[in-house]
This record gives sequence, C-alpha cells and structure tokens, in this order.
Amino acid sequence: MQVDAHHHHASHSHHGPSAPAPSLNRVAFSATVHCLTGCAIGEVLGMVIGTALGWGAGATIALAVVLAFLFGYALTMLPLLRSGMAFGTAVGLAFASDTASITIMEIVDNAIMLVIPGAMDAPLSSPLFWGSLAFALVIAGAFAFPLNRWLIARGRGHALVHAHH
Repeated sequence: MQVDAHHHHASHSHHGPSAPAPSLNRVAFSATVHCLTGCAIGEVLGMVIGTALGWGAGATIALAVVLAFLFGYALTMLPLLRSGMAFGTAVGLAFASDTASITIMEIVDNAIMLVIPGAMDAPLSSPLFWGSLAFALVIAGAFAFPLNRWLIARGRGHALVHAHH
C-alpha cells in the first residue's frame, strides 16, 4: 500500500488520466488476500475452538463462519479507521466490499471441510485437519479472486474501499 503524499491535496478532485490506476489484477489480488487473511484467521480460530471443545460439525462451522466474517471485516476496516474514517462509514464500506467474497469463501471453505472424509473429526494435532483447512482456504481464495476482480472492474467491492485510501 503506497501512500502518495501529493495525493491528499487532490483527494476531492476526480482522478484525471494523469493518475495511473493500479492493475485490476493487483487490486483484486490484494483485496482477495486481505479478505482471505481475515477469513482464514476466523475460520482457523472457529475450527480450532469448535474442535477443541468437541462441538459437532454444524456448531463448529457456525462459529468459524461468524469469526471469519468478523475478522474479514476487521481487516478491511483497520486501514480505513487508521486513515481517520468514521467507524460507521468504515463498517458500511467493509460490508459493501467484503460480504460477497467472504460468503463465497465460507461456502467453499466449509463445503470442502465437510467433503474431505474425516476433516471435521480430525483432532487439532492431525495433519489431516490442517491440510484440509489449508487446501479449503486456497480453493476458497481461488473462487473469491474472480469475484473480487469482477466487482472491482464494475467499481464495486473493494474499489469502494480503495477510493478512500
């Protein structure tokens, strides 16, 4: 995330052709990574807590999904809040930009965890648990990337967030 010092004075004028837009793929990739990081933290925490407490797959996944959304939004909001944006505005932007991609990631991610035999029942010490989770997150990221790219290309999703950076 590079910050152009001369950028702040012109923040209210519309960007002319003089400001080169970052590559769409790069923006989509960073948005996906950001979101995936938040999802991964929440997903892993949820799986770990649920598994550690001996919860069933349903309860564990519910917890993982809730935490994934929380962390996914939190990571999007941090830079916005640091830049002095009002909390309510940051929340709105996070919801607008991340809801679709987190939802897709969570559906894909948890579907894979349910499909891999024994993944949900594997203890935290087992490579099956972590291997399944890592695999699920990578596949989820692969699903979310084109979605993020499509949203940004149409000026939605993370494009909304980047307009405020």
